[in-house]
Amino acid sequence: MALQSLLAQFAQRQTYNDLSKRWRDLDIAQVRVELLAGLTVALALVPEAVAFAFVAGVEPLVGLYAAFIVGLITAVFGGRPGMISGATGALAVVMVALVAQHGVQYLFATVVLMGVLQILFGVLKLGKFIRLVPHPVMLGFVNGLAIVIFLAQLEQFQVKGPGGAKDWMPTWQFALTLGLVAVTMAIIWAAPKVSSVVPAPLAAIGIVALLVIVFGIPVPRVGDMASVKGGLPPFGVPDVPLTLETLKIILPYAVILAAIGLIESLLTLNLVGEMTGQRGGASKECVAQGAANTVTGFFGGMGGCAMIGQSMINVKSGGRTRLSGISAALFLLLFILVASPIIEQIPLAALVGVMFMVVIGTFAWRSLTILRKIPRSDAFVIILVTAVTVASDLAVAVVVGVIVSSLVYAWDAASHIRANVKLANTVGGAKLYEIEGPLFFASASGFVELFDVDSDPNSVILDFKRSRVVDQSALQAIETVAGKYEAAGKSVQLRHLSRDCHALLANAGQLIVEEDDDPDYGLAVDYGVRTDRLGGAH
Repeated sequence: MALQSLLAQFAQRQTYNDLSKRWRDLDIAQVRVELLAGLTVALALVPEAVAFAFVAGVEPLVGLYAAFIVGLITAVFGGRPGMISGATGALAVVMVALVAQHGVQYLFATVVLMGVLQILFGVLKLGKFIRLVPHPVMLGFVNGLAIVIFLAQLEQFQVKGPGGAKDWMPTWQFALTLGLVAVTMAIIWAAPKVSSVVPAPLAAIGIVALLVIVFGIPVPRVGDMASVKGGLPPFGVPDVPLTLETLKIILPYAVILAAIGLIESLLTLNLVGEMTGQRGGASKECVAQGAANTVTGFFGGMGGCAMIGQSMINVKSGGRTRLSGISAALFLLLFILVASPIIEQIPLAALVGVMFMVVIGTFAWRSLTILRKIPRSDAFVIILVTAVTVASDLAVAVVVGVIVSSLVYAWDAASHIRANVKLANTVGGAKLYEIEGPLFFASASGFVELFDVDSDPNSVILDFKRSRVVDQSALQAIETVAGKYEAAGKSVQLRHLSRDCHALLANAGQLIVEEDDDPDYGLAVDYGVRTDRLGGAH
């Protein structure tokens, strides 16, 4: 009940107000743009959903139902208007092993559990940690994804041989298909210069489809992949035993799928936000993705997450509100129910041309020109994340990029720890060490090496005005230095420790926090402590 109450408050506070405000602001012209953008996206969703269903080893309708349900729910409740979600290849490649070993019903159960985990992630507001992804990782992410989208389209130039193995089309058919792809791309490039009444991708799909149908050009069409005809998604509880053994099977897959889905969705959220000037919504997007996947599992769908390619098509077609995403999902359902004979006649070449233009628009071409101008570590991260995205998957690439970026930062920050040494203006001529730079695990060893215990006078002052004590390793380093001076019969004073440093030292049980003498800027001035406080004597 507590979780239900939280979700109800979450939806009421954030979604209703957002929907009502944005829909009040829509005019007839914008409604037309949103609907046409949604239609364009729906057309591009069909071959993707079917292809990813094949990758996962399930029926095409399982992918189409997922694209409809996930797309609809996230469009209504998601954290970024304009984003498009559906069945994705990043999730499909994980699902294939589960389906092969245990069957499609275990997949549905896994998708339900995946959704629950994503809801919990959102309710706990953990989506904000996407801020920790550095900009070089984002550049590598979009570049790698652009390459992945490009490579995925190459499958449309292949046909199945007698034994089921795929091979390249005959030369004449390959040339025809490639020519139609080029025509599609040319129309998308030229259409905005002529008229903006119809989104360029939709105009290109319509014109190329008309050419192929009227002249009977023998190139692969959507219907050659699979039939998209079907009924409404049927409700059903996944037919799996409700036992601990089942949980052991599905939980590892659910965790991996939830992580991959949220990483891809939150990165897409940031990317769309940069294009549309919107901010926030990470935790809201997590809840929406989770709710969508939970519902999808009960309606025979394979689950999904945000789709960068289709999101780019939507945004560049003028989709800026939730109406475009909602209409895309409803158009897709319409295709399944009544319009499948028409949709199956669309040439795949037209859809490939649209996706190639998405690749061109998604790839961060500027990153190629700045590689020599930015720090080598950042250039390395961009290239590394791009390569790992192509070779492995998005989640692994982002994690690797964040780890490498963190290690580079830690190494760089550790090299900045130093001390200005001089005599303090005190009785007895104490030696003053003015510490500069952050004191944390990576700089702790360098900090300890700054001090000349044997040659220093009997009184030493450590001034942290230009430093910051960050973690337990920093505390241990201070204790180590204090212990060395205590062993030599000398005393240490600590100055300018900020309030959070006070808390850290006090929590460690090493220091009694005294009254703050400087509340204006949160520092404790001339805060003296003898080594017995740190070393444990007396």
